[in-house]
Amino acid sequence: MTAPPATKHPLKWWVEALITLGFYIVYSAIRNQFGSALGNSVKNAAFDNAIRVIDGERALGLYFEEWVHQTFLDWDAFIVFWNVFYGSFHFLVTIGAMVWLFLRFPRRYTYMRSALASTTSLALIGFAFFPLMPPRLLSNCASQYGACVPGHDYVDTLVHPGGLWSFESGTMEQISNQYAAMPSLHIGWALWCTVALYPVLRSAWAKAAIAVYPFLTLFSIIVTANHYWIDALGGIAALGLGLVIAGPLARLLPGPAGTIKSDAA
Repeated sequence: MTAPPATKHPLKWWVEALITLGFYIVYSAIRNQFGSALGNSVKNAAFDNAIRVIDGERALGLYFEEWVHQTFLDWDAFIVFWNVFYGSFHFLVTIGAMVWLFLRFPRRYTYMRSALASTTSLALIGFAFFPLMPPRLLSNCASQYGACVPGHDYVDTLVHPGGLWSFESGTMEQISNQYAAMPSLHIGWALWCTVALYPVLRSAWAKAAIAVYPFLTLFSIIVTANHYWIDALGGIAALGLGLVIAGPLARLLPGPAGTIKSDAA
């Protein structure tokens, strides 16, 4: 008679919290190092890549970020709302989804936690090899590069009208990599929330809310001039690869044995 397969250790909230916190600290340190290690050369590369992205979108006839941005720019309260949305929902909804899965659907949590970690780690490849100046920073290109390329009419909305924070403060400007824009993890994480929660939500309104959430996030990253739409494609690609890697990774991390379908049934 063969022995039953060994089961994995059950989930413990404090272990998961420590793993998540440790992972995010390491991830942030690596991401920010890509922005500060090479100084002005990173800024120059980020600016050049931004011009390439805009030129590529124009060639496709799909360069609409500036139009969206300018359409709503005079509505200060509107822009502040979307700056707050951009700066807070990215974390609040994702953390809320993780907690909900942890409490109600532990097998699905094990898989989706691994997918989120994989997606976030894969984004570092883009940050390292393709630094990208977000549209809002093109507003400063005259002082940095001598002259702006005609047609790039953006405002740094984190400075005016503002939101939860600004990179203008000395500490934030020095430690944060503002050129970690490709891929957009705002989109990657938002779509992760939809993939994670939609199958296990029961009410129609909850399903509708989580389904529309990535589209609201897409609007927020464009209207606030924090990303180009093509960054969103990068976030989707990172999530797709992250979901593939998640299976093997989940078997290495703590969590219950089984499949995510057994939770969603």
